[in-house]
Amino acid sequence: MTERTGRVVLALALAGGVLTGCARADGAAAPAGTVAPGGSVAFDLFTHCGIDEARIGSAWFEAEEPLSDGSGNPPAGWGNPVQHGTMTLRSAAEAVFTDDAGHRVVFRVRPRATGFKRLCA
Repeated sequence: MTERTGRVVLALALAGGVLTGCARADGAAAPAGTVAPGGSVAFDLFTHCGIDEARIGSAWFEAEEPLSDGSGNPPAGWGNPVQHGTMTLRSAAEAVFTDDAGHRVVFRVRPRATGFKRLCA
């Protein structure tokens, strides 16, 4: 499959798929509603081991700038194990998490990813 074909498939999957959040080490994800690129949905971001990745629909995204306290936990001011907020799918390749506390994290799709980069206990 060419990279362009892969991007088209990903875009279609995200546009018609379910936006999910709160991914856990066991790979499960809690449904959070349906959203197309440009749309937003309530989202529980898994923060227990820091803010680094998010599963959105069937795609795996990584934080543009991962956040942690240096010991593998979320930074001060973040919920643990999750932070409640909103995920906005800006395009098939970019999503932005925001919340009422003023946090903002940009996520970019990890092409060809099939799971989290690392599992958290």
